[in-house]
Amino acid sequence: MTARAECASVAGRTHQSDSVEPICDQATGVAKQNRHVPDLFQRHPGNPLLSAADWPYAAHTVFNPGATQLSSGETLLLLRVEDRRGISHLTAARSNDGITDWRIDAQPTFSAEPEQYPEELWGVEDARIVRLEMLDCFAVTYTAYSRAGPLVALATTEDFRAFERHGSIMSPEDKDAALFPRQFGGRWALIHRPVPHLSGAKANMWLSFSPDLRNWGDHSVLLEARDGAWWDAGKIGLSPQPIETDEGWLVIYHGVRNTPAGAIYRVGLALLDLDDPRRVLRRGDEWVVGPREPYEVTGDIPNVVFPCGAVLDGASGELRLYYGAADTCVGLMTAQIGDILDWLRTQPAPVAAP
Repeated sequence: MTARAECASVAGRTHQSDSVEPICDQATGVAKQNRHVPDLFQRHPGNPLLSAADWPYAAHTVFNPGATQLSSGETLLLLRVEDRRGISHLTAARSNDGITDWRIDAQPTFSAEPEQYPEELWGVEDARIVRLEMLDCFAVTYTAYSRAGPLVALATTEDFRAFERHGSIMSPEDKDAALFPRQFGGRWALIHRPVPHLSGAKANMWLSFSPDLRNWGDHSVLLEARDGAWWDAGKIGLSPQPIETDEGWLVIYHGVRNTPAGAIYRVGLALLDLDDPRRVLRRGDEWVVGPREPYEVTGDIPNVVFPCGAVLDGASGELRLYYGAADTCVGLMTAQIGDILDWLRTQPAPVAAP
C-alpha cells in the first residue's frame, strides 16, 4: 500500500469518531507531527535551505553538508554536490546567520584529484569539519570513493580555499568519520564506520587513535548497531562531528532500518566521557528525528534525514543541525543543548560487560 493510500485508509476510519485526528495530511500523504509529543529538534520553517536550484553552476543534487563557524562569525557549510555525471565534489557556502543569504562558491571548492589520489576515482563526499586549535587549522574528513569502495580520507585547511590533502587514513569499506577537536593522552581520536563483508555481520561505529593523524591503531567498537526490529539495527554511523558539552561529548548518529518498502534513515543521540571517549555514558533507545516532511520523504533516496554538520552557539545554547534530506537538498533543524542533555539523562546507561 502506498503512503497516500494508507493515509486515505486511516483517515477514512477516523470519520467513525470525531475524537480521533487523522495521522496523515490528506493532500500530501505525509505523516503529521504528533501534537501530544513535542519534538526535541525543530525544523526551520524555511526548509529546504539549499538545493540545486540555488547553485551557480549545473548540479543534480546538493546535500549532506559539513558545518563549522569561522572566526568571523560566519557559518560555513561544505556541501556534497552531485554533478550531472553522478560524481560528487564539495562546495563551500557561507552565511552571516547560518540560515539566509548564502554565498556559494562559483566553482567546486574541493574536487576529486584521481591522478594524484586514485582513491578519489569516483568522487569525494560527505565532509565532517573539526577545528584543531592545537594545529591552527580545520580538519576535513571525507569519503573518497575508490574502485575498491568508499574509504576515509583527510584534508586540512586554514581558509577553505586552499587544502592540504593527507590521503586515505582508513581502508575500504569505511565512511562516516570525524575527528575529535583535541587530543586524549597525546593522541588524536577518530570515530568511523567500517563495513564488514561477512554474512550477517553488523556495521558498527568504531573508535581509533593516532599520534600523528596518519598512523591509526588501538581500534575498538564504540557503539554497536542493535539487532532485530530496532530503529538502529544492522547499520549505524556518525552524523556530524562530536560536540563538546559540560557533561560529555554529544554524539549524533544515524541508524538505518531496512523495511520491505526500503531503508529509513533516522537520527539518535549518545553521550561519551569527556576525558575517555571510549566510555559511553548514555545512549538513547529511541530515535529523535525521522523523515516526515515532503522534502525528506521524496527524493533521490527517499526517507532520509542525514546530518553531517552542526554548529553550537555557546551564548544561546542553540544547536543548529544541518542535514541532507532524501539525498536531494539541505535542511536545518535546531534544539537547545540543555534540552538534549536533559533528554539523554532519561536514557539508559550502557551495561558494562562482565
